[in-house]
Amino acid sequence: MSDPHQPGTPAGTDPADIERRAALAEVLGKEVWPADRDTLVTKVKEGNATDNVVSQLRGLPEGQQFTNVQDVAQALGLGTEQERF
Repeated sequence: MSDPHQPGTPAGTDPADIERRAALAEVLGKEVWPADRDTLVTKVKEGNATDNVVSQLRGLPEGQQFTNVQDVAQALGLGTEQERF
């Protein structure tokens, strides 16, 4: 039986994915978008991000533009919330 006091996790995600995406959002901020992989890596290095975050972003496809953290999360294979219709 699940703990009723645990925060809900949207369909398509798990708590670890949410934490990773939140960490990315925190170091990337709102001013960087749109951005490609190299811009994102530079931004997080300037913000003293962890080696893990830098490594994740270096794994993004070269030359692709990202418009927000959701785009980055999807490219990294993190679970993301499904759109509601």
